[in-house]
Amino acid sequence: MRSTKLLSPHRKREAVSMLKDRFEVSERRACQVLRQPRATQRYLPKDRDDEQPLTRRIIDLASMFGRYGYRQITALLRLDGWWVNHKRVERIWRREGLKVPRKQP
Repeated sequence: MRSTKLLSPHRKREAVSMLKDRFEVSERRACQVLRQPRATQRYLPKDRDDEQPLTRRIIDLASMFGRYGYRQITALLRLDGWWVNHKRVERIWRREGLKVPRKQP
């Protein structure tokens, strides 16, 4: 048996919508087939109004301090006055494709 997820909740939401449209089944039935909880199906992500400025600041700090990872960037953001969780910084870090470069010999 496979240990990793086949689809993320977002992709499963799209798959449930596709099943509903294509096969004209109820949301309950489509969720049951894909093993998607209906609460997850109906969840709407919250749009944060500080997401863009935070993303810009993370990119600025990552370019200034090239060898710092998301944990150290989180600490710098907190020193700057941002009230931010390390998990949120990591999510933005991955979404923007930021990586710590290899150490030069």
